[in-house]
Amino acid sequence: MLEFLLEKFISPINNFMWTYVLIVLLLGGGFYFTLRSKFVQIVNIKEMFRLLKKESHPHKKQISSLQAFFIGAASRIGVGNIAGVALAISIGGPGAVFWMWVVALLGGASAFVESTLAQIYKIKDSDGNFKGGPSYYIQKQLGQRQMGIVFSICLIITFGFAFNSSQSNTIAASLSAYQINPILIGLVLSILTLILIIGGVQRIAHATSIIVPIMAFLYIGIGLYVVVLNITQIPGLIVLIVKSAFGFEQFMGATFGTVLIQGVKRGLFSNEAGMGSAPNAAAAAFVSHPAKQGFIQTLGVYFDTLVVCSITAFIILLAPNYMSGLKGIELTQVSLTSLIGGWAHEFLVVAIFFFAFSSILGNYFYGEVNVKYISERPIVLYLYRAGVIAMIFIGSVASLDFVWTFADLSMAFMATINLIAIILLSPIAFKALKNYVVQRKSGIDPVFYADDIPGLKGVECWKKRNPNI
Repeated sequence: MLEFLLEKFISPINNFMWTYVLIVLLLGGGFYFTLRSKFVQIVNIKEMFRLLKKESHPHKKQISSLQAFFIGAASRIGVGNIAGVALAISIGGPGAVFWMWVVALLGGASAFVESTLAQIYKIKDSDGNFKGGPSYYIQKQLGQRQMGIVFSICLIITFGFAFNSSQSNTIAASLSAYQINPILIGLVLSILTLILIIGGVQRIAHATSIIVPIMAFLYIGIGLYVVVLNITQIPGLIVLIVKSAFGFEQFMGATFGTVLIQGVKRGLFSNEAGMGSAPNAAAAAFVSHPAKQGFIQTLGVYFDTLVVCSITAFIILLAPNYMSGLKGIELTQVSLTSLIGGWAHEFLVVAIFFFAFSSILGNYFYGEVNVKYISERPIVLYLYRAGVIAMIFIGSVASLDFVWTFADLSMAFMATINLIAIILLSPIAFKALKNYVVQRKSGIDPVFYADDIPGLKGVECWKKRNPNI
């Protein structure tokens, strides 16, 4: 049944959406944001690191800017970095990596815009937590609640269901060599997820702030070790990647279109820039100025793609068997094992589990925020949780092609809606950036007030300089 749906309905729609709509919006929007913001994602790198080190101390029911970074990183750093990169290379060749880099560089500006907007239009719920995201800025500034609801539904399907199924699918695939029944894997993952998500955003933030740094440090450390051992080959690999990106170096018959599409799809799946997901984490943070979360989430895009994804790509391309026909996590496992020994297989099994499981938690959080946007009724949240648990289980037993194609299609719809919205609302983010830069140049820690930008609608969590206006 799943294969029938994939062949008859999902694949044709997916190909159309990616080729004619999403790539134009993603690359075009990123280029527009880059120019209008005067290369915000490049000239402010030092400021991004400064803010990341500066831990804020919010109310006990709110999360810090750093914790919001880890929630965003938990969702970003997952199977897209390890299995997704391998899938892109196996289908589109080495050139797909180049387009992943382009998506990250342009996407840094998109991430700044959407996360800054999310901070401006965030609200405080009955428990004292901040929440927000695309649905909120779509409703408040554009006055389009119905469009906000459509976006929320797309995000719930994408992150709560489709992406979480791809995470559990990759965990099951990584354990296939141990002859563990996928049904058992699905049950264990479902139970662990249920235990943690019942604790709410604080428990999720605490879990991801522990899991993400440890596993990212270990994976990057091993990757850098591989790169250093083969440092003389790296310049040649970079040349190969660039040549293949423009069709100058053909790879197993891959055309320029295939290379471009695979790079864009896997890049967006990995770093989520412009998709509308990270703003849900950005809005939850306690900061003194919206631009601070814009900078921090931009840094998250770079860390995800330019660091973690690049390390995976180098591992695969340095291995002698990257044209073996393997796909996904199996290709990465075989490649790393051939480079540093059999123990690498076991390490990747552990790394994949923690990366993917932390992504499940981050993805769940995004979905919950949007469920509550649609309805605050407890029964709706319980149904969402049941759907998440069901898709985690289904993903562990479904085919790889169905899971990834379903994830790509749902991602296309929500990204298209968000990109249109942030293109329309981007002048507000640019004004917030200008306000931040002016204050920093004056030597003060920037503080934002709702009346710093004339014409804002529905701002709830930012005071006015002049309360009488």
